[in-house]
Amino acid sequence: MPTAQLPSRLPRETTVARRSESTPTPLDGVDLLLADLDGVVYSGPAALPYAVESINRAQKTIRVGYLTNNASRTDATVASHLTELGLTVAPDEVVTSPQAAVALLTGLVPAGSKVLVVGGDGLTHELEKGGFTVTRSADDDPVAVVQGFAPEVGWVDLAEASFALQQRPRHDELPWVATNTDWTIPQARGTAPGNGTLVSAVHTATGRLPIVAGKPERAIFDAAVARFGASSPLFIGDRLDTDILGANRAGMPSALVMTGIDRAKQVLAAPEESRPTYLLGDLRELFEPYPKAETRTEGRSGDTVVTVADAVVRIHQSRVAIERAGSRSIDLLRAGAAAIWGAGVPIYALEVDPGLYSES
Repeated sequence: MPTAQLPSRLPRETTVARRSESTPTPLDGVDLLLADLDGVVYSGPAALPYAVESINRAQKTIRVGYLTNNASRTDATVASHLTELGLTVAPDEVVTSPQAAVALLTGLVPAGSKVLVVGGDGLTHELEKGGFTVTRSADDDPVAVVQGFAPEVGWVDLAEASFALQQRPRHDELPWVATNTDWTIPQARGTAPGNGTLVSAVHTATGRLPIVAGKPERAIFDAAVARFGASSPLFIGDRLDTDILGANRAGMPSALVMTGIDRAKQVLAAPEESRPTYLLGDLRELFEPYPKAETRTEGRSGDTVVTVADAVVRIHQSRVAIERAGSRSIDLLRAGAAAIWGAGVPIYALEVDPGLYSES
């Protein structure tokens, strides 16, 4: 079967008008919108298309908070950056992985303890605010190691962490807390190594694994819900392996927006624990009726047919094919994801039409 070509996007008003007004939007019933930053709100220093306008619109009726695994900046610095982009953000509306790391560390070592830090101002600020003494040298006999990302982190920093974490005779094993383990971070020039690569270097040297505070662990999500007093939050992220997995672990509905790291190919292959509640092309779709995936099995052929809006995907035996591309590529992706996720077999057992994950 030839690959179906995706049609050009129709005017937004036309496609939205086709949906029933009674169909709920992703924001219906939500009392707190939590947004990741890199790949959701901005890429590098610049805002992503439609992000600022959409968040400002949401903020008129519900609370908005921000979750970030980036440990290199303080909450005040993040809030200032977001304000410069056109949002209205106070520092206490930003929940950072260093804040979650300090909360974990408080339960591991006494208050006022000396800790070795690998990271930047965002991490040292939170540690000092939490009453801890910061050192950069293993020779200062720290009682714990806390590691987070900063662009200036280098070999010397990783070596000091490794020296501190190596098991010493007659000494207990030092706690090691990592703010996050993101393998990559999106930047304006492309994708760059994240804190996970730096944590991996220390792991390789020491044979140990850290306690992780940020996404995909639930500590940072729990901290955000408690801070805002939310009962029905929605989290928006751009990564399946951290954002969506973490939200699922925290029992929180999630939306994956296709403006950051993970794209259609990763969505189709997502394991069950990393599948989002919603798939969004951009943040304007938070306010649009979210089309339901309708699945039927054809009796004679046994084919599974999934329809989302005017996009149709068919599974015939092991072949996942585009029957009708429809008017919007995001609806085609939603149909393809529903079909593949519901197939009950791993994606490598299926022959998937490239049109479902083509970047064009």
